[in-house]
Amino acid sequence: MLHCRGVFTCFFMQNWILVPLGTGKDRDGGELGFLCLLDVCPEGFCFMAPPGGEVFSFFMKLGFVGAGVVGTALGALFKKNGYSIVGYYSRTLKSAREAAGFTGTDYFEDVADVFAHAEIVFLTTNDDAIGPVARQIAEDGLVNDKHIVIHCSGSLNLSVLAPVKEQGAGILAIHPLQSCASVEQAVAHLPGSVFSIEGEASVRPLGRRLVKDLGGQYFFIDSERKALYHAAAVVASNYLVTLVGLSKRMMVKAGMPEEQVYQALYPLINGTLSNIRKLDIPGALTGPIARGDVSTVADHVKTMRELLPQELPLFVELGCSTVPLAKEKGSLSGDKASRIYKLLSDGRRSGHENITQRV
Repeated sequence: MLHCRGVFTCFFMQNWILVPLGTGKDRDGGELGFLCLLDVCPEGFCFMAPPGGEVFSFFMKLGFVGAGVVGTALGALFKKNGYSIVGYYSRTLKSAREAAGFTGTDYFEDVADVFAHAEIVFLTTNDDAIGPVARQIAEDGLVNDKHIVIHCSGSLNLSVLAPVKEQGAGILAIHPLQSCASVEQAVAHLPGSVFSIEGEASVRPLGRRLVKDLGGQYFFIDSERKALYHAAAVVASNYLVTLVGLSKRMMVKAGMPEEQVYQALYPLINGTLSNIRKLDIPGALTGPIARGDVSTVADHVKTMRELLPQELPLFVELGCSTVPLAKEKGSLSGDKASRIYKLLSDGRRSGHENITQRV
């Protein structure tokens, strides 16, 4: 709840409605206006109230424990959108100073100071540290029912924040489905990204509001599906890097100058992503498996076995996973699918034999 001097009327602020709940007197006899903030959402007006019943406010102060790429970028974006950022605490003072410098905020040498000054605290440490940090701040009595604690891990569910929930705090998990390689890139790419929000119904409106103010889209995720969601993100992002690395090694082995590889691959990759956007999957699938070119697939397996045997297992596994997509697209007959799958399966066995010999 926000206490402000004076008498107020309702007014709109972006997708918010600020509503007076009444008036009262402060200790000095001055008049107070009691305000709450309504979120205009598709379901109607949503009072933003945590389990304790207090009303979330746009004017609640944000703090960060952990000053890495995501925490620094979020702080910069929230500040740009009008939020009050109290500052950063980090295990290393240097990173806290750097985050504070980038965002134009403060830094703290004691984690207790973050909880003393902020109502919403983001734990933006690495995943392995979130649980221990949550336990420590709970044991030290730093968190209470005035706080909302949020982590941004894609793989960990809310159970990792159980210690702070036991102290009365509201808990949320907000994860951006975005690759954040640097603070500058994260600031540029987070707006427009999709975020997963995990939390009880009473705190979901806050998660939705925070994501909207970042310029993002959102969906709500169940705790038991969090690991699968994150694994899917790993496939689309991290393993894409692995695949491009595989293609790069193959191109260099084929004779392309290494400095020219990315110049050659980027248009191909971007064209494929464009086709996926326009045609979906499997409609965007092209290439020898989609066309049923059995002899071409056989040549690929043969040359990989001869020139890059250590890469053959991954190559044929990808091919085996492509066969069902080609059949679903309708461009690959059952007979050719069986022949291609046999070629790839034979390559799979020989590839694993090569790996065993190397080990």
